[in-house]
Amino acid sequence: MNEHISFTAATDAALDGTPLRHPDRPQPKYRPLAAIRGFRELLKDKENTAIVFQIYDALPSKSFVPRVRDLTLSPRGEELREREPFLPTLLDDHDMLRRYPQGSVAQAYCDFMESEGLTAAGLVEEFEKAGRPTYPDLVQWFGFRQRDTHDLMHVLTGYGRDALGEQCVLLFTHGQSPSQGHLLLGYAGSLHIKKLRRDSRAPVLKATREAHRTGKACPPLVGLSIRDLLARDVGEARAKLNIPEPRWYRECHRIWREEGIDPYDLLAGPTSESAAA
Repeated sequence: MNEHISFTAATDAALDGTPLRHPDRPQPKYRPLAAIRGFRELLKDKENTAIVFQIYDALPSKSFVPRVRDLTLSPRGEELREREPFLPTLLDDHDMLRRYPQGSVAQAYCDFMESEGLTAAGLVEEFEKAGRPTYPDLVQWFGFRQRDTHDLMHVLTGYGRDALGEQCVLLFTHGQSPSQGHLLLGYAGSLHIKKLRRDSRAPVLKATREAHRTGKACPPLVGLSIRDLLARDVGEARAKLNIPEPRWYRECHRIWREEGIDPYDLLAGPTSESAAA
């Protein structure tokens, strides 16, 4: 029998001996109050990405390890770990990515990251600020892969890095990988936007619900070859992944601009004397 097919549900390690879950890795504890406190802190400092990771830690998903097992202890998982052991190395090599054709996901990704002043390594640094221990296991590889595809989700979905765009990507991510952390950050963040702009007609919740549905319909990116995805034409990739135009997100931006509101400065709150009153 081919060794790459002889996997069973009881298998606890990859073919190279990497354990599914390292014995030193602590059992996650469900701490909803800590997550809520973290969200309140995040509202005060929305750039503090470390708090985001702490919120996820406080709301562990029971289905996470089974999802890790299903991918990593399969022939597909073995292939991905061999071809793409650490995505930031691939994603930050813009000289190589720029060799792909115009219109490709790789070109769009480079355009997005360079225009926003972002790097995949920068997201790793933000993760490390949280001070979370790491373990040489398959759970770690899977978790890092989910983290490192975040900005690629922005590119594929069309959601920007404005406040609403980030909530939409979080809910798209929940559709891909269910987690109460994504739900809390996505929907509570959306309600916070509505509260700040309560007089606006922008359909914020329609936009976030649309993102949630899109994430559910899209095959999980964590299980796809990112190298192959980067080589695809953007339009073809979106069609294959069932990612439509973000209709309600774009409608929110249109309405906000019509109302004299900068979509990229929503969290500054109302500035007029009447609104302040």
